[in-house]
Amino acid sequence: MNTLTLGRDLLVGVLLVPAVVLLLAAAGERALHRIDHRVAQRLRPWGWLTPVLVAVVAVLVYPTVLTLVRSLRGADGTGFVGLDNYLWALTGDNLRSLLNNALWVVLLPLGVVLLGLVMAVLIDRVRYERTARSLLVLPTAISLTAAGISWRLLYSWSPEGRTQLGVLNAVLTKLGLSPVPWIARPPSDMQWLNTVALIGVGVWAGLGLSVLVLSAAVKAVPEELLEAARLDGAGEIRVFLNITLPFVWPSVLTVATTQFTAAVKTFDVVYVMTNGGAGTNVVANQLYTELFRYPSDLGHASAIAVLLLVVTLPVVWFNIRSIRREAL
Repeated sequence: MNTLTLGRDLLVGVLLVPAVVLLLAAAGERALHRIDHRVAQRLRPWGWLTPVLVAVVAVLVYPTVLTLVRSLRGADGTGFVGLDNYLWALTGDNLRSLLNNALWVVLLPLGVVLLGLVMAVLIDRVRYERTARSLLVLPTAISLTAAGISWRLLYSWSPEGRTQLGVLNAVLTKLGLSPVPWIARPPSDMQWLNTVALIGVGVWAGLGLSVLVLSAAVKAVPEELLEAARLDGAGEIRVFLNITLPFVWPSVLTVATTQFTAAVKTFDVVYVMTNGGAGTNVVANQLYTELFRYPSDLGHASAIAVLLLVVTLPVVWFNIRSIRREAL
């Protein structure tokens, strides 16, 4: 993409589209002033919502329907192949990607929630609370791409006897231990641990936001209930399980569902650190590979995209339901 094309796209996105929306809204308001007041009051909300609905249909609904249709067609975009593309996406080499995504879905929310709860409870009891919270939140200011590059350097591994460029392995060799191929284990050496190492990067990146949300929830727990439980002889673990945890549970669910969604569509960390190599491939990275390396076969990429959408929709529905329940 050259500079002229980029400038044109920025002009359209930043200036032209908002200008068209404002002109349509102004024209609608002017037309409403010329009709009966009662009728105008009923039509005014639709006049303002119409540009938004048109944008939603153009940007979200139409591409979704088009992707669904293409997922049922052959590689050239013509001919009905039924569920063949979905069978391909759920079998063969793609099965490894699905299993890795399952690891992400289980370990990422679990790690972020557990560590976030521990950190939120602990920093609530120290004098340097603001400093501790600021340090924990710092990773959220770093993009996942930058985090992946940094951690790839930390995980860097060389065979034993050579100079270790990675910080972690350099420390291990100084301690007299063997270097660990954190994200480069061969297939015969518990290769799934490569994915676990990548999940650790995801936990590190998502911990800051988790601590912010859970720390605010912990502070909202009535202090008198905590003091009453302690006076009755309850230990700290029992106080946490019986009083603190029920109060912060809605926030725990919010963090867990957010991280679940992030785990389902995880891409940045895997692409930057291994590009799916060493048995670490995930569904989103497979989608990228099919879409840009083999652009002539849109059926496979479309099937993967639909599967990601189907897996994510229940979580979105659960979040909407929880928000409505809290609003009531």
